[in-house]
Amino acid sequence: MDVAAAIWAQRGMLARSAEVYRWLGADQAGPSAALAVVAMIGTGDRGGAETMLKSRGPSRSPTLAAVAVGLMGEGISASIAAQPDRALPALIRASDMMTASASSIPLPEVPAALAALVALHSGEPAVADSVLDDALAGQQAGPAARPRLLLLRGWTAMQLDSPDRARAAIIEAAACEGGLAPRDELLFDALEVGLARRTDDTAALVHAWQRARERILHVSVDLYSLLPFGELAVAAARLRDSTRLEPQLAEAWALLERLGDPPLWSIPLRWHAVQAAILAERPSDLAPHASALVHASGNNHLASVLAAAGRSWVAVLSGHIDVDAVEAAARGLAAVGLTWDGSRLAGHAAPRADERRDMARLLACARDLHPGSVVSVSAETELVPTLPAVRPAVRPSAGQPAGAASEGAVLSAREREVARLVLEGKTYREIGAAIFISPRTAEHHIARIRRRLGAATRSELLAQLRLLLGEEPSGLP
Repeated sequence: MDVAAAIWAQRGMLARSAEVYRWLGADQAGPSAALAVVAMIGTGDRGGAETMLKSRGPSRSPTLAAVAVGLMGEGISASIAAQPDRALPALIRASDMMTASASSIPLPEVPAALAALVALHSGEPAVADSVLDDALAGQQAGPAARPRLLLLRGWTAMQLDSPDRARAAIIEAAACEGGLAPRDELLFDALEVGLARRTDDTAALVHAWQRARERILHVSVDLYSLLPFGELAVAAARLRDSTRLEPQLAEAWALLERLGDPPLWSIPLRWHAVQAAILAERPSDLAPHASALVHASGNNHLASVLAAAGRSWVAVLSGHIDVDAVEAAARGLAAVGLTWDGSRLAGHAAPRADERRDMARLLACARDLHPGSVVSVSAETELVPTLPAVRPAVRPSAGQPAGAASEGAVLSAREREVARLVLEGKTYREIGAAIFISPRTAEHHIARIRRRLGAATRSELLAQLRLLLGEEPSGLP
């Protein structure tokens, strides 16, 4: 039964794994009861998992592997409690025991993966990284588990703002003998989407999204796939393709509701929903998730950080810039493994600040959190992708008036016209319609302006255009 359940799980059909254990029954599950708990909780069957836990008798042989399996069940059960503090320690011990056992038993999910997922959902990517490194070094659960552990290492590296390390993990996972299982192909594609989004590589993002949106048709949603589905939701919003993911997200929210909306698992998905609502410019979609984060913030550190960041985003989008609050929120995001999100918040707020010193401070914060960053700042950013700088940014010297950038950065009359429309938040298509050029020509104008100013990010471009053209911050929508 464990073999069948493991195969279904690898195929991205964890609900079938749970059905296998339901068919077996609590009375006959024996040592497999803890694995049944992992499968059942992963698919939203809280009642079935509780029945399995109650039926679990003492292990006939307290081997390292048996202890590891038991701790997996205990840890996952603890993860859906209102206070999930016991979940991560139990799962880390389960991972340690499984690695020490040198066993390659069939599992619906390996303990290191569960521990890493719980750590990531708790805002502890460094802990996830450590657990995964130990498991990979100890060859936990044999060669079959290695691709998934490598991909989770890649996800952790992405959150820790180490794209090169993430890429290396992806490449190694793809090269593993036997290839990737369907559930791991989803993780692979979501990683590609996430990395493209964080480097503002629109072409790569579109390509990765096209693969991912086909991949999601081959797997079902479960508790252990919420991170990739959350990442895909944000990318879909940026690419104006959110409707394609609506069935999967509805399934995810229904799963969480069946489990009692456990904070540990629901909070990161709510943050993804907030980001997607911002990108899609749908304030009504943002409100329930922001409210839920505020409600959970009293008992959950990650929720409190995300709630503060959500408040800052709403304020920034409405044109009210509290520099101290924005910087605190941005650095708070970085502290829980959302470095890029923090840099993006600071970078978005910078060109809307009233004072040039505040603008400079927020840009410095964005670069400090994400050196050499390419900061995508809102829905319009996707339509005006960031290009790499080719020479140092031109900045006015001390005492130089706001409208007087270096003479080397003088723009042509047409470029100034395009620049003013950029400051108004126009898209390529809108710029083209306003001055009777094609969207592609508008894109080329903006690329030349960026190169001429040496702006490394969209935020820097907007800030320098304000200095060059003497625009007031209220010019942005």
